[in-house]
Amino acid sequence: MQDPIILIPARLAATRLPDKPLALIAGEPMIVHVWRRACEAGIGPVCVATDSREIAEAVRRAGGEAVITGEDHLNGSSRIFEALRACDPKGRHDVIVNLQGDLPTIDPDVITTAVEPLADPLVDIATLACVITREEERHDPSVVKAVGSELSPGRLRALYFTRATAPSGPGPLFHHIGLYAYRRAALERYVALPPSTLEVRERLEQLRALEAGMRIDIMLVDDVPLGVDTPKDLERARAVLERRAALSGDTRD
Repeated sequence: MQDPIILIPARLAATRLPDKPLALIAGEPMIVHVWRRACEAGIGPVCVATDSREIAEAVRRAGGEAVITGEDHLNGSSRIFEALRACDPKGRHDVIVNLQGDLPTIDPDVITTAVEPLADPLVDIATLACVITREEERHDPSVVKAVGSELSPGRLRALYFTRATAPSGPGPLFHHIGLYAYRRAALERYVALPPSTLEVRERLEQLRALEAGMRIDIMLVDDVPLGVDTPKDLERARAVLERRAALSGDTRD
């Protein structure tokens, strides 16, 4: 039986958009919007893992749960593992969803989709991707490409992740979406491993798992969620969520 928990890593240090988890969107901090989308997925409890008391307090004021973690984590996966041990010391939850704290407009159904491959006991980690439709993204190193073998319509087994344009030849390319669902034992194994050669070379943490022989399956979705990394991204997110709030009659301010 799967018993998921969603953990959202968030920190204040960001070079392109300082303090972005606390940036106000439609009257609430961005991290609160991400927490709400996670709750709306309805697959299990949600907790924010952060090294910032300001972020934790913002989440708690909204009615959410937050865990203060150390400041020395190299990536979100190690941060959520520390939080997992704090909020679930008895090991009740066997599936851990790592949802980035800068996806305030994410569709909750997408979060649910990410968990589906873990119904197969042979799968260690699940993640998401979508077909690249814009020509410039095919050659953009900031767009990570997922390379995999089709298992069934809409599902791949990951073979590699790269910033290069791959694979070559005719056919679709897939834009990787950095949302992960870990089997608990896989997360424990992953964080105990040292950074791998290809992980360091490509600057992609998921390659550590592949190099260690762990199986990653990919679910294909229709769109890439809007990630907020720059002031321009923040304005786009504000426009989307303020429009939603107006349509729903939500008057938070």
